[in-house]
Amino acid sequence: MEKLIKIIRNPYEEPYHINLIFKASNGESTGQLEIYDNAESLKELADVLEDFPFKETKTFLWELGSEKPEDRFRFYFKCEFSLIKHSSECVVRIRLNNNEDGIEKSISEFNIQCYPAELNKLGQLFREFSKLKKKTLFWNGLGGKVE
Repeated sequence: MEKLIKIIRNPYEEPYHINLIFKASNGESTGQLEIYDNAESLKELADVLEDFPFKETKTFLWELGSEKPEDRFRFYFKCEFSLIKHSSECVVRIRLNNNEDGIEKSISEFNIQCYPAELNKLGQLFREFSKLKKKTLFWNGLGGKVE
């Protein structure tokens, strides 16, 4: 099972807001979604993941948008990092919803299993990516790069 997270940054109102194309796969399922976030989120992700497993809490949630129609969000994005109970393994739970109707509708939901050292590596990549100097983050476990 090949895990993958690839994030492409498109310049947009930086350094405050960022436009990202988020792609992920667990080897069996794949999803992609265009998201908008605050650039500070990348630094927060770096801080959290470099220090994984967490000292106080066992879960960190990166969540944007809403799936509720009344909230009228363009998308829903969830990327949850947590420890698997009674195990030394971790899981990245991903849910991507473009909030479209009909044939345009796209929803992906799957988990990526990994180890704490792999999330530490992802945190290091987020640290470099948060400088907003390079456009692509690629992670596949203990390997990865920002270019």
